[in-house]
Amino acid sequence: MEFIGREVEVLAATDPTHRAVRGRIVDETKQLLVIEVSGREKRIPKAGSLFRIAFEREAVVIPGEEIRYRPEDRVKRVR
Repeated sequence: MEFIGREVEVLAATDPTHRAVRGRIVDETKQLLVIEVSGREKRIPKAGSLFRIAFEREAVVIPGEEIRYRPEDRVKRVR
């Protein structure tokens, strides 16, 4: 599934300045989620973070370690 364009909240992070960050995912790499917050981009490492990502009907809590691979590989993992 695609994360770009979805609303996200950082529930926990190893860096205290990343906690409670809310915004829209604008990019994703193997190691980072790039979140737009008030017109600025914040780069949040997946490792050590816990995210709440909004989908059509509900929000899902996902540990960063579970999505710590390239976005294009996500389709391969589902099959």
